[in-house]
Amino acid sequence: MEKAPRLIQSIERSAAILEIIAQKGGRARLHEIAEISGLGKTTAHNILQTLGHLGYVQRRHGDVRYHLGGRILNLARIAGDDNALRARLRPVMLAIARDSGMTVYLAVPSGDEAAYLEVVECAGAAMDGRPPLHEQLEGSAVGLVFLAFVPGLRKRVMATRVGALDAQALSRIEAVRAKGYAIDMEACRPGWNCVAIPWREQGEVRASIGLTGPASRLPRARLAQLGWMMMKLVEQAGVQQC
Repeated sequence: MEKAPRLIQSIERSAAILEIIAQKGGRARLHEIAEISGLGKTTAHNILQTLGHLGYVQRRHGDVRYHLGGRILNLARIAGDDNALRARLRPVMLAIARDSGMTVYLAVPSGDEAAYLEVVECAGAAMDGRPPLHEQLEGSAVGLVFLAFVPGLRKRVMATRVGALDAQALSRIEAVRAKGYAIDMEACRPGWNCVAIPWREQGEVRASIGLTGPASRLPRARLAQLGWMMMKLVEQAGVQQC
C-alpha cells in the first residue's frame, strides 16, 4: 500500500493563502485570508510577509489588501501563451521601428532575469541589434525598467546577488521611476545604446519594449526623445492600460 505523502505545513499554508487571494479576484484583506484559511492573523501575516519578500504577493500604496505579486503572475504567463502577448504588441513595435529606424524588442521578467520574446528589425537597421534570449537585469535598459517598476524584484536581486546593485545603479533605478523610461549607454554591449519603456496591464508592469542601435546614432538626447515617442505610440495604440 502506497504511503500518503508527508506534507510540509508551511508550504501547504502558503499555497492555501495564494489560492484564497486568487479566488477573491487577485486581492484580499488580512482578516479575510485568516478567516477562510483558519489561521490566526499573526500566522497569516507572517506567511504573507514571506510571500511578499519573494514577490508572490504585494501591497499597493494606499491599499491595505494583499494582491497577487508579479512573480506568480509571470509564472502564469510562462505557463500560458506568450504568442498572445507578441500578437498584441507587435503592431506598436512595428510602428516604433518604422518611426525610429532602429531595432525594437519585447522583453518580460523571467524569474530574476529578462527574457526576450520578440524582435522587430527595421529595414536598414544594423543586424547586430538582436538581444540574447535571456539577460541579467542589472545594467540593461529593460532590466532597469523591471527593477524600477516590478515590486520586490530589486530587493530579491540585492539579496541573491551581492554587490549587483551599487549606489550608482540604485540612483539610475530611481531616475527610471521619475522619468518613466530607462537608458543604457553601452552598459551591456560596447557600441550599442538602448532605451526601454514599461508596458502595463491593469496598472501592473508585465513587459518592456526596448529600442537599440549603434551608439554613434543614438546619443543620450536622442534616446530621451525616442523614449517619449515610444510611450506616446503605446498610448495612442491603446495597448497600455494604467
